Amino acid sequence: MRWMLVDGFNLVFRSHFAMERSNLRRQSDQFPTGALHGWIKSLLDLRDSEKPDRAAVFFDLGGSDRHLAAHPEYKAQRDDTPEDIVLQLPEVKRLTALLGFQVVERRGVEADDLIATAVRRLSAEGHGCVIVSADKDFGQCVGGEVFQLAPPPTANPSAGWRRLDAAGVTEKFGVPPARIADYLALVGDASDNIPGLRGVGPKTAVKWISEHGGLEQVLAAADRLEPGRFREQVRAEADRIRANLDLVTFRTDYELDLGEAPVEDVEGVERLLGEMEMHATLRRYRARHGRDAADNASASAPSVPQRPPKPPEPSGGSVQGELF
Repeated sequence: MRWMLVDGFNLVFRSHFAMERSNLRRQSDQFPTGALHGWIKSLLDLRDSEKPDRAAVFFDLGGSDRHLAAHPEYKAQRDDTPEDIVLQLPEVKRLTALLGFQVVERRGVEADDLIATAVRRLSAEGHGCVIVSADKDFGQCVGGEVFQLAPPPTANPSAGWRRLDAAGVTEKFGVPPARIADYLALVGDASDNIPGLRGVGPKTAVKWISEHGGLEQVLAAADRLEPGRFREQVRAEADRIRANLDLVTFRTDYELDLGEAPVEDVEGVERLLGEMEMHATLRRYRARHGRDAADNASASAPSVPQRPPKPPEPSGGSVQGELF
């Protein structure tokens, strides 16, 4: 069986910023819908191209308890989630389930760890997996029948999605999947507010790992490292860099029940798109399923709220293209 495992917030943010300039809103009350437009297009395009047997989308639900306990500044540098995303997130999750994608989340556990747990379990059972995310951390999961599907850079959307196998990870980072965590411990991860060794960039980290092996071997060789100016820093900060390794290495032993395969609820999707007044997207979705609009008038007669729903508590581009 082939599984598609989607990094939910990674793709939600991408969907939001891809559509942001269009400022798409429900006309009756100006509720934002841009992320929803981008989200349904992304999920359907991914399902069309990957043709998985099962698909699940993983979301963060609150902060990561294990990371915050070890490093209170974990992700502290990030801006607050844009209000438009906060408003749309409940509908994003509702739409995801209606489309037949399983929604997986657990309070206090980072979605990345849940994805890595799923990969470990599914791989052990002989299943193939493709992880949909731009997060470089997932390079450590790649190998065998596990791939990462990384989106094109925002600055060059025409580059298309890139499927990374073990050789692709090595080509991109200079180290194989088994050494990605060691690499990140040395260079740090700015997106997660994890500082590496001052002045040590990718080239130096790759050089050290290539010459000495894993992180412990690099630290043990502190007196022989080149350039020599880093030797004292490596000796002085060895314990902090070891702590980095714990932060960037996925935990894969969480309990996880993936349950039965959900079924796409076509009429439910139509009702939601109608409620959101996403009329062009609704027409295209109906066309995908060969459903004539005249036969489904009831699906386009939504109960529209008079004002936007109260925002939930926060859980934690490219130019608009044609919608599927």
